[in-house]
Amino acid sequence: MVQIFAQTPADAGFAMPAEWDEHAGCLMAWPTRSELWGTRLEEAKRDYAAVARAVAGFEPLTMVCPPGSEREVRDLCGDDVRSLAAPLNDSWIRDNGPTFVRNGAGEVAIVSFEFNAWGERWHPYDSDNALPERIADHFGVPMFRAPLVLEGGSFFVDGEGTVLTTEQCLLNPNRNSALSREQIEQGLRDYLGVSAVIWLPVGQSLDIGPEGTDGHIDGIAQYVAPGRIVLEAPGSPDASEYETGRQNLAALKGVTDAVGRDLDVAILDAGPGDSKAYCNYYIANGGVIVPVSGVSSDEAMLELIAGLHPGREVVGVPGEVIAFGGGGPHCITQQIPVGPPASV
Repeated sequence: MVQIFAQTPADAGFAMPAEWDEHAGCLMAWPTRSELWGTRLEEAKRDYAAVARAVAGFEPLTMVCPPGSEREVRDLCGDDVRSLAAPLNDSWIRDNGPTFVRNGAGEVAIVSFEFNAWGERWHPYDSDNALPERIADHFGVPMFRAPLVLEGGSFFVDGEGTVLTTEQCLLNPNRNSALSREQIEQGLRDYLGVSAVIWLPVGQSLDIGPEGTDGHIDGIAQYVAPGRIVLEAPGSPDASEYETGRQNLAALKGVTDAVGRDLDVAILDAGPGDSKAYCNYYIANGGVIVPVSGVSSDEAMLELIAGLHPGREVVGVPGEVIAFGGGGPHCITQQIPVGPPASV
């Protein structure tokens, strides 16, 4: 039985570590929703497996999968990827899986946020909403229950008290319609252990359709280090993210983080045309897993990202099919920070 904390993480001295902190491992979830993938389900499994193998080259990888699909996972992902059988509705574990927090003693716990399938877009989602508790039970990690609908792809933390998110997603009435902006900010402070909330106006402009998330941040930005982010802000008016990039750059001017730093913003510009969502990458132990699509901008963007993460090996993975489903490597992974399970 999972032990449940009565306090909030902040009151109990917990906070979410930054993604670049050392990981004990990484979680993914196997593609399952045939209504989403349609005839591309087998391609999705192939490309999820490619991401899994890339991550497993840097840190232990556990693939959550529907009972009975363990053999398929092993065949496609290889013996270095562990499988964990559990009921699933969908495969975006950044959003429907657990969020890990850690206290000053280095002990780890899980936060289970409410999940409503990106504003009731998909049904059913009951198994996904229950997934954090199942994972907490599997790993023997205690848990906090958060009375807040929140997906992991809608925010980043710097591990030093700051969370970066978008108004487009978190203030959408299909998430927490009964809560004000101030109440949502307090929920972020209480359950992520932060003190400062930085709002960007919008997430990815292509992220509002039937498969969208109403503007998640992990398609257009990424925290690189404390005080530094990379932001998709194309210079060409012909680029799909041109207007969103201008709005977000303007919103960051004069903004300081939890320790009073002005944010250093590195610009990611993949040129005109549709967004390639290079920012939707995963920071692993010693590596960065970046989506590529076999287009001319891939090489330059990989070099840019490598420059932002010195000392880490940048690995390109197939991104087109996962983007068709609505995301990228960051959306389908969730880091597990180093540390023993906390005591309630």
